[in-house]
Amino acid sequence: MTKSSLAIDAVLFDIGNVLLRFDFSVALRAVAAHMDGPSDPTRILVDVERVKVAYEDGAIDRAAFLRGVFDVLRYRGTEADFVRAWEDIFEPNGPMVTLVEELHARLPLYLLSNTSDIHRDYIFREYPFFARFAAGIYSFEVCASKPGRRIFELAIERLQIDPARTLFIDDLLPNIETARAMGFVCHHYHHERHAALLEQLRSLGIDGGS
Repeated sequence: MTKSSLAIDAVLFDIGNVLLRFDFSVALRAVAAHMDGPSDPTRILVDVERVKVAYEDGAIDRAAFLRGVFDVLRYRGTEADFVRAWEDIFEPNGPMVTLVEELHARLPLYLLSNTSDIHRDYIFREYPFFARFAAGIYSFEVCASKPGRRIFELAIERLQIDPARTLFIDDLLPNIETARAMGFVCHHYHHERHAALLEQLRSLGIDGGS
């Protein structure tokens, strides 16, 4: 089946909990010995989340993020050690990696992610399969984030994609709801239901393999 005969001619992927599973608490545990801040893990994650979201939204730069999170944690270790811990939170989703390898020669693949430069740069260094993506829209660069409409509008404009012919894959329902309202074909993904994605791909005329 040729590309022109498909109902879908591009696939737009979220990263976190789609291509890579992640856990920010891994980073905090890794630097715990150098923290003098609150000991309650729930409180720590809430306080760090506020700084992290501002960073991923492009409201603050990397230096301001590090200052902010160091203040929250009362972190007294090195910046390099913190960045290494902050990077080392990912685990590839094997079935998705396989799917990317199967699809990249047949359809243009793109990324749409709420993320930071630390994580974007790290995953491209660490995981070769990200080279299969033709381009990406990242929240920290465009100062807009999901589930807001603006980041989707920028994806349509900059990636030159037609929502009606683009499959958008994301793990968070609010993001799916925005995309669907804007005309994207959508799949609400969960790693334990990967077979459901393959079934939808087949229904769209795309053989996603096993």
